[in-house]
Amino acid sequence: MEKTLVIKLGYRGAEFCGYAEQPGLRTVAGELRRALETALRRPVELTCAGRTDAGVHALAQYVSLPVSSEELAACGPRLQRTLTALTPEDIAIKALYQAEAGFSARFDAQARGYRYRIACGDAACPVLGWGHVWWLRSGANLDAQAMHEAAQCLVGEHDFMSFCKVSSAEAIRADGRSTSRYLAEVSVSRVIEAGEELVAIDVVGNAFLHNMVRAITGTLVEVGQGRRDAAWVARALEACDRKAAGPTAPACGLTLERVDYPAGSLVKMETPTFSGQKPNSGQNPR
Repeated sequence: MEKTLVIKLGYRGAEFCGYAEQPGLRTVAGELRRALETALRRPVELTCAGRTDAGVHALAQYVSLPVSSEELAACGPRLQRTLTALTPEDIAIKALYQAEAGFSARFDAQARGYRYRIACGDAACPVLGWGHVWWLRSGANLDAQAMHEAAQCLVGEHDFMSFCKVSSAEAIRADGRSTSRYLAEVSVSRVIEAGEELVAIDVVGNAFLHNMVRAITGTLVEVGQGRRDAAWVARALEACDRKAAGPTAPACGLTLERVDYPAGSLVKMETPTFSGQKPNSGQNPR
């Protein structure tokens, strides 16, 4: 009897060339596939909730693959421990779930949520946040409230072509697909994480275009620094032209924070208590 195994994982994106497999490059999917094929002793095909670009992080990426009931029974409680041992230190196997046959981590997702983090000003060099925060040294006076107000025109269903990587938008249009997406939330606030004050941009939507959140971030920063007003963001959206919006923010500040699925569709698999530590890599402890 066929079931679906769903893996919740996190990763630090700095050393990966994105989620999706690419020949000769280190990717999240490549590392996870190799671990799963070793554990299950067969080839696997993976479906993820949303492919992240090179350098982008994840706290809650979901990956699904079909498995048999016999495989689940055989691997069951040991599988999380096995995958943790077989994956590198910048991937975390956070939980395992089972779902019915045909479940897709991509197509059954109802919403995806990203957070973009910015540290502002010369004196705000991130310490614990280094590596997953954009240090905007020229943004000491970044106006988060103005950014939030300007962002509200993006909420709802719109054509987000102005916030999509040009080559990707051209490919989408050539295939006859739409660049329209629905955003349920775009909010900008000042937060404190690990004792450091940051500007956080939270974006929740049903799906995203290539570089969409990073392009939105770069556009809102233009407003936060006083170079543009809120009306400019609305005009950029309406233009359906990448040149009309702001620059693309660096990948390092973006994290996939959550993916929502229908209630009851995922059943968490019980796992034994263990440390979750990776095997010793031979590096000196810091």
